[in-house]
Amino acid sequence: MRTWFLCKVKYAKENEQGLLKNVSEQYLIDAVSFTEAEARIYDMLGSVIRGDFQVTNISKSNIVDVFFYDDIDLWHKCKITYVVADADSGKEKKVTQYMLVTAHDVKEAYERIHESLSNMLVTFRVPDINESPIVEIFPYESEDEELLPPPPSHLKPVSEVKADQARREEVRAENQQNHTSEEEEEGPVEDEAPMEENPSEEEIEIKEEANEEEDHTEDPEEDK
Repeated sequence: MRTWFLCKVKYAKENEQGLLKNVSEQYLIDAVSFTEAEARIYDMLGSVIRGDFQVTNISKSNIVDVFFYDDIDLWHKCKITYVVADADSGKEKKVTQYMLVTAHDVKEAYERIHESLSNMLVTFRVPDINESPIVEIFPYESEDEELLPPPPSHLKPVSEVKADQARREEVRAENQQNHTSEEEEEGPVEDEAPMEENPSEEEIEIKEEANEEEDHTEDPEEDK
């Protein structure tokens, strides 16, 4: 469902006598937020209004749908009412909606709104129709994407962020797998035997003296 914003624009308009007169006009624009509505209304009217103009107010409209007939650009606001059953309680409740349709007069607007809503599954009424002060309506079109303000340079689209995260996870998993394979190929590391330390010169001399003393010592069994 579209979200419509009502924008009030003030500027100096040239009248039939060629004189400039300050006027305030209303435009209906399809947008997802107040920020986008402001950006789109400036882009749309920049090539239409001569000179400077000012957007004095932006508000969310209660319009739910618009029906355009190309033989006239005069908009009429239609109040639509119908009754539906509440899904939770089962009780009936009255629903009121507002729609716009182009027509030459109220009678034609009544006929055209019935024609436009002929596919509704519930019975509806049109208790009120008034001529609308809205000058023009700007529905959202696919080619209007170029009019949207670009995102800040430090922000990335969600798709790119998810792709980068997936690539990092793949690299991390591949590195862990390679590390595990290398450990399996090398096998368990055996404990190396402790290396014997080289004896010092002093220890060698003591050992030699001890050997000489043993050689000169007489065997007690020979004396017997």
